[in-house]
Amino acid sequence: MTLMPDAVDSTCWVVIPLYNEATMIGGVVDELRTRFAHVVCVDDGSSDDSVAVAEAAGARVIRHPHNLGQGAALQTGISYALTHPSAEYIVTFDADGQHRLVDALAMLQRAREEDLAIVFGSRFLDDRTRPGFLKTIVLKTAVAVTNVSTGLTLTDAHNGLRVLRRDAAEGIELNQDRMAHATEIVVQLGRTRLAWAEHPVHVVYTDYSKAKGQSLLNSVNILVDLVIN
Repeated sequence: MTLMPDAVDSTCWVVIPLYNEATMIGGVVDELRTRFAHVVCVDDGSSDDSVAVAEAAGARVIRHPHNLGQGAALQTGISYALTHPSAEYIVTFDADGQHRLVDALAMLQRAREEDLAIVFGSRFLDDRTRPGFLKTIVLKTAVAVTNVSTGLTLTDAHNGLRVLRRDAAEGIELNQDRMAHATEIVVQLGRTRLAWAEHPVHVVYTDYSKAKGQSLLNSVNILVDLVIN
């Protein structure tokens, strides 16, 4: 697939939940801004310099008065983007450096070329991502539980990299604040009956991203949230 020319896209808004990511968010926003005119960070009560760093890199920052959870941050960002008529697509992207600009661009191009309303990023459609044996088992178990509850057949239900066309984004109203929001968003998108696909992406695991929530313990917490909710 040939990626879009090196133009800055003004019709796609990137939404990033942000919580104590001052170390990484500047670089993440800098790179995204080379191809996307609109990058929105939703600061979820950070106690570090995340807001200042994100703003200095060129992001619009919306601030929660205190920590409400990643689901709430996503909902705030999506709702904000939808208030702008220029938002034809929304990309959800993580703040910790694990997602790649090239994957977001390829997913967006695929959505446009194939008239897809939803493109889910999947780390399990090829062998580039290496989560580790135990984490893979936990994540694939979470996928199986999610597929049963949603009726969809995903290979990766808890990947934060997604492309949503405006009509799909308008069908989202997240109420789960913790990791269960990832299943909730799949349920709500499935109910839209809009065309969707998965796209192979490379999730970059580093010591930093693992410390910030991509650890095996966090994967176990995903399963706990699924059972509770």
